[in-house]
Amino acid sequence: MLDSILEHFKEPLFLIDIILTFVLAILLIVFFLRYLKRRTIAIFYCISFTFYLVSAICGFSNFKLLISMLLTSATVIFFFTNISEIRHFIINSVSKKHNTNKETKVGYDKEKFYQVINDTIFSLAKNKIGAILTFEKQDSLSEIGKTGTAVNAPVTQELLVTIFYPGTRLHDGAVIIKDDRIVAASVFYMPTTTALTGKFGSRHRAAIGISETTDSVTVVVSEESGRVSIAYMGNMENVTLDEFKNYFQDYMSR
Repeated sequence: MLDSILEHFKEPLFLIDIILTFVLAILLIVFFLRYLKRRTIAIFYCISFTFYLVSAICGFSNFKLLISMLLTSATVIFFFTNISEIRHFIINSVSKKHNTNKETKVGYDKEKFYQVINDTIFSLAKNKIGAILTFEKQDSLSEIGKTGTAVNAPVTQELLVTIFYPGTRLHDGAVIIKDDRIVAASVFYMPTTTALTGKFGSRHRAAIGISETTDSVTVVVSEESGRVSIAYMGNMENVTLDEFKNYFQDYMSR
């Protein structure tokens, strides 16, 4: 058995096959973890490629073929189920490439901005005040914002909490934020038409709906439980208050 394995390593094509498989595995795993944040898929590829390498080294040709078919099928399924997110990733990458040689000036303190949003969400969640905040990225939300009430004011915790406080004129609907300014309030989105498993209120469905058509990041605070969720690219993720700031910064940087 050992002799046959060693014989494989003497074949140039076998070594090339192993090296290319290893490189591809590393690239895919890094891509899923760093850019698309798909830890489960990255783990799946890591395990699958490990089995592939073991079967190749040991000469299990049938098992190697089975793993190859499984990886191919999984890749095709992943591509078509995440085509929207991949499209936005490609668009953003091209956009960044065109701006590499341009000097960009940050017009506001992002760290301070993230802290204000974190404190706002903490206050809303602790007091169980329902809220939906959408943060504009590459895709413009100006037309959608026109359906609400123009605000055009700096982002502050006091103003955001006041807007969503029950009984105020603007508390229904979403707030749209661009950079460090509140563009509009009381904006209503078309809810998602996708069948969802579990209990989702109107705010959550609206948040998923806007995330399916734009690359914006939408934060939802549940009025019933104070639970915090983040919607992005048609997906929604529940986060704790302790981890919210890190998750929010991560979604905003994609």
